[in-house]
Amino acid sequence: MHFYPEERIALFIDGANLHSTAKSLSFDIDYKRLYDLFATRARLLRAFYYTAMLDEQEYSPLRPLIDWLDYNGYSLITKPVKEFTDVTGRRKIKGNMDIELAIDMMELAERLDHVVLFSGDGDFRRLVEAVQRRGVRVTVISSIKAHPPMISDDLRRQADNFVDLVNLREHIERRGQQDRRHPRPVESDEWSEEDEHEGPL
Repeated sequence: MHFYPEERIALFIDGANLHSTAKSLSFDIDYKRLYDLFATRARLLRAFYYTAMLDEQEYSPLRPLIDWLDYNGYSLITKPVKEFTDVTGRRKIKGNMDIELAIDMMELAERLDHVVLFSGDGDFRRLVEAVQRRGVRVTVISSIKAHPPMISDDLRRQADNFVDLVNLREHIERRGQQDRRHPRPVESDEWSEEDEHEGPL
């Protein structure tokens, strides 16, 4: 990664997508280490984390992580998920945060020099292009080394820089049982985000 110390940056984290990518690479992310990594490279103005949440009455396995992030420098953007039954009768839960992420990135673009997008979702290609037209550099972080690859080829081509998440592992991996500065995210078997995918979109 290449950052200039004086440049203004912001992180935009597609929570479900990043979690799926790290899971496919067999490691857990330490979000304090991740935040500190970028805060020491440039002027980190904001770190946004986007995720859909189960109804407040129900227990969400993401709640401990969300609470930790909220108290430790991240800006949390959440919304309730939608529950439905598919054609096979199976209960599904959907939550798509693409619009929220896109609006925030476009609104903040004029105050930034560099955007870091943690997602491999090909739907963000036009967003990246639009931000670049405003003179902002865009680094996309996902993985081609995951099985299957988690990055859309179109998004990877559009980005100014692509960083494979596996190359950041030594800097952002949670360091085992003794390192409990924040809880580990847990996925529900019934979770099925609309933009979650098995490979490139």
